[in-house]
Amino acid sequence: MIAHARTFDEALRNCACRIIPGTERAIDIRLLSSGASLETWSFRAKGLDIDRPLIMRRQPENVVEPGRLGLDIEARLMRAAGAAGVPSPKVLYVLGPDDGLGSGFIMDRVAGETIPRKILREEGFAAVRPALARQAGEILARIHAIPHSALPVLPLSSARRDLGELQEIYRRDGRPRPVFELAFRWLRDRAPMDPVKPCLVHGDFRNGNLIIGPDGIRAVLDWELASLGDPMRDLGWICTPSWRFGELDKPVAGFGTREDLIAGYETAGGRHVTLEALAYWEVFGSLRWGVYCLKMLARSSTSANPLERLMIARRASETEIDLLRFIAP
Repeated sequence: MIAHARTFDEALRNCACRIIPGTERAIDIRLLSSGASLETWSFRAKGLDIDRPLIMRRQPENVVEPGRLGLDIEARLMRAAGAAGVPSPKVLYVLGPDDGLGSGFIMDRVAGETIPRKILREEGFAAVRPALARQAGEILARIHAIPHSALPVLPLSSARRDLGELQEIYRRDGRPRPVFELAFRWLRDRAPMDPVKPCLVHGDFRNGNLIIGPDGIRAVLDWELASLGDPMRDLGWICTPSWRFGELDKPVAGFGTREDLIAGYETAGGRHVTLEALAYWEVFGSLRWGVYCLKMLARSSTSANPLERLMIARRASETEIDLLRFIAP
């Protein structure tokens, strides 16, 4: 049962006391974000000799997002990633029914920035920006090398399967858009074969889901779209124009080049990357984000945060421009 507003602080305090011995109260409790499907809370476990900054990732009440992994699975993935050398926050506790906080988990807070416009424009990140694309490639190589034996059960993904599922969402939630129709046809004609050896795919590895400091990438967040599939999907996704945030001349998340991304990936043990494979998944990423934007529009009237969904929905037109640049330059 989810804690009511008047007991939320108390439930969080009780939970923190069990996790961090010596904790007497939870202070500085703040809702950092309340997205379309998940909430992120910041707080500090405080005691006589304790002052530990923590983060709680929580599923809001009565919110179900098809296609997303449960937060207990996400917590297991973050632990597996951390054990494999991927920069990850330490997951301390997975919430249970008796905690009165719903489903979710609590982790250490990692200092750094996640807001792309700050990472791409503020002087404090200027020195490290040129190194981020290569570092992202190295991290993706580590993610893709995590053995299946260390992972929970995950869904299988492939270009053809994912394209079919995306088209179902488009038909159900979207309105006919000629550019999207053209993109579906382009992707169907060029879809790669299913991977012989599917690997762990993060599914949403991009600027905005990375904690970055002046020394580089400090943590990878948001694993709820993970699957077993084609590793090129992750490399194409971080190059998708929507995640460049206006820095269109820097294809990798607005901070670097494809060449640096590929060099970091292959040097760290990742599979050989071709520009053709990367281009396919960049087009797929643009169409995927465009369809998700239409989905936000279709479901805004039933959302607890309709304004946020409508703001995201307006970006569907941006993806049409991106798609035309790719397939009809």
